[in-house]
Amino acid sequence: MAAEVEVSHIHSASEMAQAEDGKHNFQPMMFLEPQETKIDIKALLVKKMKKTCSCTPAKVKDQIFNFLPVLQWLPKYKLREYLLGDIMSGVIVGILLVPQSIAYSLLAGQEPIYGLYTSFFASIIYFLFGTSHHISVGIFGVLCLMIGQVVDREIEKAGYDMGPRINSGLRREMVIYVNTTSLASNQTSNQLLCDRNCYAIVVGATVTFIAGVYQVALGFFQVGFVSVYLSDSLLSGFVTGASFTILTSQAKYLLGLNIPRSNGIGSLVTTWVNIFKNIHKTNICDLITSFLCLLVLIPTKELNEHFKSRLKAPVPMELFVIVAATLASHFGKLKENYGSSVAGHIPTGFLPPRPPKWDLIPSVAMDAVAIAIIGFAITVSLSEMFAKKHGYIVKANQEMYAIGFCNIIPSFFHCFTTSAALAKTLLKESTGCRTQISGVVTAFVILLVLLLIAPLFYSLQKCVLGVITIVNLRGALRKFRDLPKMWHVSKVDTVIWFVTMAASALVSTEIGLLIGVCFSMLCVILRTQRPEALLLGQVAETEMYESLSACKNLRTKPGIMVFRFEAPLYYINKEFFKSTLYKRTGINPAWVKAAKKKAAKQMLKEQTVDSGGFQADVTLQLVNEPLAYHTIVIDCCAIQFLDTAGIHTLKEICKDYGEIGIQVLLAQCNASVRSSVHRGEYFKKEDQNVIFHSVHQAVDFAWRAHMQIRSSVAKE
Repeated sequence: MAAEVEVSHIHSASEMAQAEDGKHNFQPMMFLEPQETKIDIKALLVKKMKKTCSCTPAKVKDQIFNFLPVLQWLPKYKLREYLLGDIMSGVIVGILLVPQSIAYSLLAGQEPIYGLYTSFFASIIYFLFGTSHHISVGIFGVLCLMIGQVVDREIEKAGYDMGPRINSGLRREMVIYVNTTSLASNQTSNQLLCDRNCYAIVVGATVTFIAGVYQVALGFFQVGFVSVYLSDSLLSGFVTGASFTILTSQAKYLLGLNIPRSNGIGSLVTTWVNIFKNIHKTNICDLITSFLCLLVLIPTKELNEHFKSRLKAPVPMELFVIVAATLASHFGKLKENYGSSVAGHIPTGFLPPRPPKWDLIPSVAMDAVAIAIIGFAITVSLSEMFAKKHGYIVKANQEMYAIGFCNIIPSFFHCFTTSAALAKTLLKESTGCRTQISGVVTAFVILLVLLLIAPLFYSLQKCVLGVITIVNLRGALRKFRDLPKMWHVSKVDTVIWFVTMAASALVSTEIGLLIGVCFSMLCVILRTQRPEALLLGQVAETEMYESLSACKNLRTKPGIMVFRFEAPLYYINKEFFKSTLYKRTGINPAWVKAAKKKAAKQMLKEQTVDSGGFQADVTLQLVNEPLAYHTIVIDCCAIQFLDTAGIHTLKEICKDYGEIGIQVLLAQCNASVRSSVHRGEYFKKEDQNVIFHSVHQAVDFAWRAHMQIRSSVAKE
């Protein structure tokens, strides 16, 4: 491969200052011009194709091992060192996950059994495909809320909201897939085959399938970079805003109200209006039960949090509350005597698999986009965070595959969307988890419930499940306590958090996320449109230059201005760059030239009146009056890149200042900026403007050149 390199001579400041016959000989200090490499595109493509299409036993083995990471780490499993911690954490997380799976099923608009299915399959599949040792993949409240909103909308479109509700648990033999384009309320035969609860899981599984397809596609095309647009402050604000919607959706269960869930824009406000309209219908039994459960769970959770360093495992109070509440409801006959709403029959075993409802995909495809992005963004960020903490490597691309398959495969087994969850991951880590074996143990705990224990929860009140869901929102709602600290650290991030939170809560979760992303990008644009622009001075006894407004006792060279622009220079901020430079330096070249022209005209006019008068001499003096400085050094260390408009702006500034006798020097340009100015023909043979390695070199060069000129004038 041939390479053509054009090299300009590099001279140090001391070499430029050497005297020759009593005069200083200054030469431009230039960087090496960028290399222009000739590349044989055809040969490169052929080489790439051969490498990609080649099939060797070693390559096949690597592909299989990369696709199934379990084959890499499982043979190296240290039984004595890891097993006890994995079993301990798996059992504890499984015990905690059982009540949460049942509770979050209501949030997703599903029956409790489907939440257990979802947690079981997600734990098994992530064990096979995941690369993180610590994250817990399963039901996540925000995704359940988003699924529930889609489910309610599609059920209403299908006409089920006006039809009778049949407990699909009692008629599970009749729950089969019906391939129809619509299920109106008058289609009695279809309702017998697939009732409202059946259709709800059909919708949920279809959304889950398409979301998983999106996630696998993102992994295949390696475009996971879209997650970088979801900053920590944006995600935190989104989760907090969605938590208000979750709390609102569960409030009716705490009061025992039978009101439909509101969807769409402003659903939070609409739901609270409906609650207060129907507050007189509150079920006193459910209200008392909710109050007692809150009275037990909140202090227990706080004690678990306070003593987590001393406890080997947190007290599973949620499970104890569920058991006690179920026994009280069963023996007290709360449903029969007080009309309390209960979970109903939860069947044992598994339903036969069935494919998603293909003709439903166009209706839910857009809803699945936000669900897919939130799911993989949270999973990848958590896996990388814990991998860094414990000193191992996770593959972000493989994590997208893993969470995608955790949605695609379970969607055939009546499951809904999953992702990693911070609270359960922290619990898993704190209880001794070492590898993904912990997830298998969790799956066995859930399997035991599915096969034997599930029917015992028949009399469990739904208000207890609502309380469990609300209590688990404490972490997200506590973010309000961190606002003062966040504001002190970064005001922009705080505003992004607040806007995303408010939009997610008051508008809708999907639109709130979109508003948060757009507002976050707008903030980035505004920060580069009007960035900091500073004048610099030299720190004593060093070659460093700092802001004159931020530091004291800085030195400046007479006649030399050092200006720093702290953002890329491109079409959005080019006018701000020029106006700020003129303001900071105090000289606008256009105004100086206009003033000189005006003074020159005035001088000619006065000369015609009195050719030898004193007034003409004063006007001539005004025209030739020297400027306050002779050199501007632009510190480019914070300019990451230039576009065409940025290059033209620099050329225009150099030209305009040059016409009034001020030279412009560039310093500390990175490789991208140097390449841009060379391609933009910033340098010409007659130009004396040059680039320097450091601000100090540029200032020293300008100072020596000015002193040389002064000494030459003095000798003459």
